[in-house]
This record gives sequence, structure tokens and C-alpha cells, in this order.
Amino acid sequence: MSLPDAFHDIAKRVNNWGRWGAADELGTLNLITDEVVREAAATVRAGRRIPLALPLRRDGVQTGMIPGRIDPLHVMVQINQELFGPGTVACSDDAVTMGLQAATHWDALPHVSHSGRLYNGRPAASITPHGGAEFSGIDKVRHVVSRGVLLDVARARGTDRLDGGYAVTPEDLDAAEELAGTHVRAGDVVLVRTGQVRLCLAGDRHAYAYPSPGLSIRTPEWFHARDVAAVANDTLTFEVFPPEVEDLWLPVHALHLVEMGMPQGQNWNLEKLSTACGETGCYAFLLAATPEPFTGATGSPVAPVAVL
Repeated sequence: MSLPDAFHDIAKRVNNWGRWGAADELGTLNLITDEVVREAAATVRAGRRIPLALPLRRDGVQTGMIPGRIDPLHVMVQINQELFGPGTVACSDDAVTMGLQAATHWDALPHVSHSGRLYNGRPAASITPHGGAEFSGIDKVRHVVSRGVLLDVARARGTDRLDGGYAVTPEDLDAAEELAGTHVRAGDVVLVRTGQVRLCLAGDRHAYAYPSPGLSIRTPEWFHARDVAAVANDTLTFEVFPPEVEDLWLPVHALHLVEMGMPQGQNWNLEKLSTACGETGCYAFLLAATPEPFTGATGSPVAPVAVL
């Protein structure tokens, strides 16, 4: 089934191909300039650090709904082993097998394709079984440090958690921006809170996964107009699930990653950050969220930290 005309119309309006040159592999992360980082550092007042990652654990957020995306399998490969002979210093080492997008993560630009293309018009066939993503792999993202802005849509709408299947609209983002008392600007990393992660934290992985609130197909134009560098939220699917348009699966992924070249993140725990921002009235902060640089990967775990 081909993508509908309405999708292609939005794609034309938000398309960034060639904006930073034909060879560009970073997309909207180019918007995080030195000046943006200096201004982000100036938001720090108390030095309060708030971690935003879920634990990497065997009984994590994955339920099997997404094939191959397994929770971490952690094993010890040596325990108190005296490598250099009896009485020497002993070592313990670990190994892990996991889906790179199993828990809190960034999606790299080649995570999805449509119409046979990736960001900047590159062929989807450039992703191979052994080499992974030839272009725009997560290893190309050397650092993500910028001003973060929490758009607490759940709080702006007077609830702890948006209902499953709720499509977050541009009007919701406007309301959350007004609550935040700051304007989203070029180079910002926007964190959208729905409250859905509360179900995961309470131990109900299946309810967390489906049905889920998430971003509407109307929101990419909102982010594009503000030149946002990246967006993350507190859900498994990022966009509303099941989809708001019947049989149109992952359109927001395609618009963000393929058309705009804008990374997106899932499974971020924004609950403590929401509390802190509500207490202080400050919804802008320094955000450090650099992914692990797996060569050729289409996504990577991240342990983000907000500094208020």
C-alpha cells in the first residue's frame, strides 16, 4: 500500500534534503551550534542533575511486539578471576546482548525509510546485513549537548497520564510551551511528556506498549517551523499507536528521520524531570544525551541527564 497524498504533502513542507549540503549525515543536529551550547549552559542554576534513562534490565520494556528487539541479556564472563596468578588483583567482567533500541535510546536517521529512500535522498539499500548503515549511522553523532525543553503535555492538559491512543497535536505543544514559560527555539532538544512511562514504572509493560499516546502526524511541521534539533518522549512507539490514520504506520518516524533528518528518542523517563520543573517553574535546562557510537547502527542506548 503506497503512502497517501496527505503524507507526501507534509513531507514536501518539512523536507531538509540538501539544506546542509549533499554530503550531510547529521540533519537537524547541525542546528546545535557553539552559541546554542553556550546559551544552554547558562540555563544551569542549581547544578541539580536528573537522570532520564530507564534501567537496562532483563525484564525491561520489550514484550516481543517488535521482532528482534530484545531486552538486555546480561552475563558474567569472569568473577574475581586472578588473571596474573594466585594472590594478584582479581577481576570481574560482564557481557551483554540486547537490542540497541531496547530501552532509553535515540533512533538514528536510517532507522526507517520510505519509498526506497533515507535522509538526504540516499538509497535504503545502502543498509546492509554486515555493514549496517553506510550513511548517517548513530556513530556519526559524536555529541548531543544542547538546551533541553520539557513540553509537559500531560500536565498542561491537567492529567498525570494521557489516555492510550491520544494523539498529541500542535495545539497540545502550544499549551505545554505556554506552561513552560519559554519558547522553543533553533537547536533545542524537545522532550515531550505524556506520562505513559508511569505504566512501565508500575510494572505493566503490555499496557505501556499498547495502546499508547504519542505524537500526531500534524506535529512534524511544528518542530520544523522551530528548527528543533531532536525530539524524545516517554513512550515505546513515539507516535500515537495505533495510528490515527488507518493503515498509515509510523508516518511521524518517516517524516522526522527521512524527510527532516531529525533524530527521535523513545522510552525516556521524564517523571522526575516533570516534578523538578514543576517545583522550580523552569522547563529549560542543559541536556547531555550523547548516544553510544556503534558503527553503522540505526539506533543506540543513551543515558541522558538534565542539569537544572
